[in-house]
Amino acid sequence: MSDAEPAPHRAEELADAADFVAAGELYRRVFGYDPASFALNANLLSALVRNGGSAVGVRDAGGRLIGFAYGFPASDGHGAYHYSQAAVIDPAHQGRGIGRLLKERQRLVALASGATRMRWAFDPALARNAHFNFDVLGAHGAAFVEDYYHRPGSDRIVAEWPIAVPDPYAAVRAVEPPAGLAAAEVAVPVEIEGRRWMPVPADPAVAAVPRLAERVRGGMRALYEDGFVLVSCVRLGTATSAYLAVPAASAPAAAASEPGPDASTPGTTASTPGTTRAGHGPASTPGAQRPSTPGGTT
Repeated sequence: MSDAEPAPHRAEELADAADFVAAGELYRRVFGYDPASFALNANLLSALVRNGGSAVGVRDAGGRLIGFAYGFPASDGHGAYHYSQAAVIDPAHQGRGIGRLLKERQRLVALASGATRMRWAFDPALARNAHFNFDVLGAHGAAFVEDYYHRPGSDRIVAEWPIAVPDPYAAVRAVEPPAGLAAAEVAVPVEIEGRRWMPVPADPAVAAVPRLAERVRGGMRALYEDGFVLVSCVRLGTATSAYLAVPAASAPAAAASEPGPDASTPGTTASTPGTTRAGHGPASTPGAQRPSTPGGTT
């Protein structure tokens, strides 16, 4: 390999105490978590991999851990799946395909355990993550859950990724957004031919402004109450991205019958009593940053 070629990256399952400690350190550094309550316990990761869970990493050419994801077997009462709780990437290595390597490795672990689908939750304010989840991996938004982590500021879209069958929404993802959509009002869906496009701020910091966050929450809630699911998120310009939602019934019957996490069919919304808004993992904690980790986080 010449000096001009990019350094190779290696995806693998993590399996020893040193790896689990390194993963926890990377997790804290990327998310910027100060509260000890959000720390990731190495013993937990060890227990997960011994009991059907996943702890996968990506290393650089020197063997340093630069990406990490973990998850566990789960069930919602309608079927089993593998739930991915968090994925993090060293900021110096973002935008180099590390997120894809993590997810594909985690997918292999899930398949080996007998799962045919994966789920994870991500912040609707992170349009870049949404694009990765929907348009790169081929997941769809099975549900929108308000206050997912039972605290204000933690609204999430629950992504579902069929890992053993072709992407049921592949064709509709290719639909081009309508002209002029970037100038449309934020979080007000524009319906065309039975599909709905919802503009959102492309910048997570702008999307987190309380007034806009409440509008996005209301727009998401309405989409899922009307039986739509999110299947794509595209950039429209420097300031705006747009989610594409389609009726859940537009997918083949087998995919349309797969349940969301809080109802028996996709296209559901749920609100956790006692709390209000927000990838993967606990995200908008006071003092915590919003990493732009693809497929990751929060």
